[in-house]
Amino acid sequence: MKAQILKSFGSPDSFELCEVPKPVPHTGQVLVRVHATSINPLDYQVRRGDYADLVPLPAITGHDVSGVVEAIGPGVTNFAPGDEVWYTPQIFDGPGSYAEYHVAAENIVAKKPLSLSHLEAASLSLVGGTAWEALTVRAALRVGESILIHGGAGGVGHVAIQLAKAIGAKVFTTVREANAEFVKRMGADVIIDYEKEDYVDAIMRETAGRGVDVVFDTLGGNTLSRSPDALAQMGRVVSIVDISQPQNLVQAWGKNASYHFVFTRQNRGKLDELSSLVVQGQLRPHVGAVYALADIGLAHARLESRNNGVQGKIAIAVAPIEGATP
Repeated sequence: MKAQILKSFGSPDSFELCEVPKPVPHTGQVLVRVHATSINPLDYQVRRGDYADLVPLPAITGHDVSGVVEAIGPGVTNFAPGDEVWYTPQIFDGPGSYAEYHVAAENIVAKKPLSLSHLEAASLSLVGGTAWEALTVRAALRVGESILIHGGAGGVGHVAIQLAKAIGAKVFTTVREANAEFVKRMGADVIIDYEKEDYVDAIMRETAGRGVDVVFDTLGGNTLSRSPDALAQMGRVVSIVDISQPQNLVQAWGKNASYHFVFTRQNRGKLDELSSLVVQGQLRPHVGAVYALADIGLAHARLESRNNGVQGKIAIAVAPIEGATP
């Protein structure tokens, strides 16, 4: 099979398209013919060596799969060859999704929503699972509450907006002016142009000084230290960014704030919950660009560049799919 092999940590040119043996499913595993995957910030962080101690080289990386079951190992009872499935590979525990075939444990695999294409499903598995865990499990966002979602036009952000609206929350989000109409279509109630206005000032004005119940950080920087200024009493901050710089959280004390840090965990349950929202018409990933498997490096470079012009996700067509051009 063809696979993109990461042979050294570094630039987007570090991948090499190679022929490697097709994997074989063992007990409790399924072999999936990968039709599509996608690119996440986690992918370029792995490529450049941020998690070098956890990724022995050479490696097949990638963290989204949508495809068709080709074979099953002993003991598999929930799937059969021909089933369309989607999932997030177990991060840092074996080969990833930048390949024509992938083997996964049955318990992290789910049936793909029929209404989603493979490109769409592959664009939802990791970001959808991340947003679900952040908003419903960790922040415990409730009907009638308010949430500030940073980076609402991004991969996680545009899914989080839809999820928060499905829960019944009022959604504030920060974007550039060029992305305002996009996040409005996703369901955002109040759109803050971060290039023209400080988001704390905007939140306090729009909430009459109360603040929001939840801040969802997808950006990093000084968001953790500034979030209490935009929070209501007993507010929650949820971050999906591994921030190495020290943060002063003294303001959080006065708000009785709680902080949650999310590194998504794989399981079928959250995918099934997301599928239900898809079926109900409350959630749909947006594919902003499509590249071929051979052009993984170009896709990485685009996502990693500032103001890359992509709304939603960059998807990768592993099996031949019309429209898979840079």
